[in-house]
Amino acid sequence: MEAFHHAPISFHFPYSFPIPTPTTNFLGTITTPNSSSINGINTWMDSRIWSRLPHRLIDRIIAFLPPPAFFRARAVCKRFYGLLYSSHFLELYLQVSPQRHWFIFFKQRLPRNNIYKNNSTNLGSSVEGYMFDPDNLSWYRLSFALIPQGFSPVSSSGGLICFVSDESGSKNILLCNPLVGSIIPLPPTLRPRLFPSIGLTITNSSIDLAVAGDDLISPYAVKNLTTESFHIDGNGFYSIWGTTSTLPRLCSFESGKMVHVQGRFYCMNFSPFSVLSYDIGTNNWCKIQAPMRRFLRSPSLVEGNGKLVLVAAVEKSKLNVPRSLRLWALQDCGTMWVEIERMPQQLYLQFAELENGQGFNCVGHGEYVVIMIKNNSDKALLFDFCKKRWLWIPPCPFVGNSNNNNNIDYGGSSNNCCGEFGGGELHGFGYDPRLAAPIGALLDQLTLPFQSFN
Repeated sequence: MEAFHHAPISFHFPYSFPIPTPTTNFLGTITTPNSSSINGINTWMDSRIWSRLPHRLIDRIIAFLPPPAFFRARAVCKRFYGLLYSSHFLELYLQVSPQRHWFIFFKQRLPRNNIYKNNSTNLGSSVEGYMFDPDNLSWYRLSFALIPQGFSPVSSSGGLICFVSDESGSKNILLCNPLVGSIIPLPPTLRPRLFPSIGLTITNSSIDLAVAGDDLISPYAVKNLTTESFHIDGNGFYSIWGTTSTLPRLCSFESGKMVHVQGRFYCMNFSPFSVLSYDIGTNNWCKIQAPMRRFLRSPSLVEGNGKLVLVAAVEKSKLNVPRSLRLWALQDCGTMWVEIERMPQQLYLQFAELENGQGFNCVGHGEYVVIMIKNNSDKALLFDFCKKRWLWIPPCPFVGNSNNNNNIDYGGSSNNCCGEFGGGELHGFGYDPRLAAPIGALLDQLTLPFQSFN
C-alpha cells in the first residue's frame, strides 16, 4: 500500500545524490567527481562497483531508511518493491530500524452533546492523518480508507493507531497500521461507555489496553466509575477485558487519551488539578498532586525521554511572578515534580498573544514536545529536550485542502511554511511509523472474525 501523499507539483527521487562541485587538489588543479578516475575509468557511482554489493548489505541499508524514503525506493525495481512482503527483510527491519519520534495528527471532531449519536462532521469521507517529522520539519499525509465510518483515533503505540467506535455502548476497537493498510479488530469492551479515556502500550511481544471512565449508568447520564483492561503477551498470558478496577472517588478527568510511561498510564484530573496514575501490573489507581495546581492553565501530560512531563501555563495574578509556560518532570519516587524547562519570556509573550486565552494542547514523544494552540492549528511550537531549543512549526499544508483529492501523488512530503491553512483544530499522538508490528501475530491467534461496523 502506497501510504504517503504530497503536493502534485513536487517530485522526489528515491535517493539524494551529491551534486558534483569543483574542488582543488594538492596540485592546484580544479577537478570534479566526474573527472576523477582510475586508469581512465570513472569511479563515481560506477555501476560495476555498486551493482556488486551483496543483497543482504543493501537490505540492511534500506532497513534504516525512514518510511517515506522506503516507499519511494520501492519504485526503483521489482526486488525493492517486494521487500515489504519479504519475511526475511521485515525480520531484519525489526532488528535494525531505529525508533523515530514522530507525530501523527487528525482533525478534531466536534464535541459530543448527545448520548445517542455522535456529531462527527466528516462521516461521509475517509479518515486522513497528518504525519509530522520533527527532525526535518516535514509533513506527510496518510490515508485510512479502510477505517469504517463512526470510528475516531484515540491513541498510538508500536507503529499501530487505535480507533474506537463513537456510538455509546460497548466499544469496538481497531488497531491500524496505515503504512501497510492492515487492520486488527479487538473484542468489544464489556461495559457500555460513552467517550472513555484510552491507554495503549505495545511492544514486540505484548499489548496492554485500558479503557476508563464515562460509564453509561443510564440512558441519560455517565459517570467515571470503572476501568477495563486488555492484555496479551508472547508467554501465553492473556486477559480479554477480564481485569477491572475502580477509579478513585470523586475523580473528574476529562475524557480523552492517557499517557504511558514505565508501566503506568497517566491522565489529568480536574477541580482541582491532579494526576491520576494507573499501575498496569497491580491494577491500582492513585492520585498524584500536581505542582502549582492552583495557578495552572491548560495542563497536559506528555511523555518525554521516558519520563512523565506536565506542560502548563502558570498565571499568578495576585503575585509578582511573570506569567510563563513551564515543564515539570515526575521523579522516580512517583510523587515529586521538578521544573525542567521554562519558555523564554519573549517567546511566551508572542505565544500568549496568539493563544489569547483559548488554551493549547500538547503531545510528546521522545525528545520532542509539540504545543498546538486551540482553534488555530497553524500556530504550533516544537521543543527539543536535547538541544533545549524552541521553534515554530510550519503549518500543515494538507489541512486546508484535505477534501480535494484530485491529482494526489505518492512518496513525498511538504515543508511549506508559508500561507494560512484552515480546516479545523488538530489533535495527535506520538507515532513511530513502522512497516511491521510483531504483536499482530499474537492478536491473530485470537481468531477473531472481522465484523462489519457499517
